[in-house]
Amino acid sequence: MIYLDNAATTPVIPDVVSAMTESLSATFGNPSSIHSFGRQANQLVRQARDTVAKALDVSNRNIIFTSGASEANNQALIGYALANRDKGNHILTTAIEHPSVLNTVQYLHDRHGFDVTFVKPNFDGQFPAKLIEQNLQSDTILVSMMWANNETGQLLPVAEVGRLLASHPAVFHVDATQVMGKIPVHPREIGADFLTASAHKFHGPKGVGFLYYHENLKFDALIHGGEQEEKRRAGTENLHSLVGMTKALEIAMQNMEENYQHVQKLNDSLLSLLSEVDFYKNDFGATMPYVINIAFPHQNHDLLLTKLDLAGFAISTGSACTAGTVEPSHVLEAVYGESSPKLKENLRISFSELNTIDEIHAFAEKLKSLLK
Repeated sequence: MIYLDNAATTPVIPDVVSAMTESLSATFGNPSSIHSFGRQANQLVRQARDTVAKALDVSNRNIIFTSGASEANNQALIGYALANRDKGNHILTTAIEHPSVLNTVQYLHDRHGFDVTFVKPNFDGQFPAKLIEQNLQSDTILVSMMWANNETGQLLPVAEVGRLLASHPAVFHVDATQVMGKIPVHPREIGADFLTASAHKFHGPKGVGFLYYHENLKFDALIHGGEQEEKRRAGTENLHSLVGMTKALEIAMQNMEENYQHVQKLNDSLLSLLSEVDFYKNDFGATMPYVINIAFPHQNHDLLLTKLDLAGFAISTGSACTAGTVEPSHVLEAVYGESSPKLKENLRISFSELNTIDEIHAFAEKLKSLLK
């Protein structure tokens, strides 16, 4: 089986498994306990927080550990909106965000009466920062934007939006799930007040992630109970997963440039091998090489996906968080419209540094044979 669905999740690498196994077997104490077992566990939590903070170039006091980016997105959006209603009632986001953002702001609209704007890309799929500027209101308190789209790899103008918001009272939330561990991610450089990520997108375990927040922000906790995470997120820490996440992040940071160049070669190779095939790309400008969204006119993607799976190739047609549903990609729908036949033609191929050129050749040959 050849795995080419890394935007959904990535395989946990052996060094991460080893670190987690050691933690599970050797460090079972509760990090909140004051005896030696608790102190040993607490030290691992502190080390994990230091590792994430170093990667982001921020203070370790401004990192909250969560169960993943979905929780972190909910924490940032709901927590800030509810705690700052006196400052305004408008929330601004894009129509191509991950469901954990789209559904969260929709919840804030439906249950708490917030005014929400979902900004669509231009007709050509491009998303310049001026689209955010044009939709800003005097009572906008929160702007949420992903750094890279999980379905197309499209890079959004987070730095430009950050500069734009420097002169506006709205805070800026950036979902960095698809870029963390792949490119340098420094929230202060892009003006992000909140930034979120998940470990399983960079070869760490599932069920763990983090939220960065600017130290001056006021926001409500979502999970109440104990005083963990500076009273921001109650619950005994998921210790072995934190160890796995930070081990994976350390390895990703050490090999970032090499990994990026390798994945770029995989991307270029696939496109070259398919040059004789009738296809078009859904890339809409600058993209991450880790994701290719490619479409074949008049070819049903559900049928292609099934045939490729039976042949031993794992890919997808869009977000794993909408798998099993019959709805078309909301990302492509925002560009092409809900009635476009293009919504049923696309495949998402997503790479990691673990993939090889031989795997890409094998995939391209099978795809071409199925298209014939």
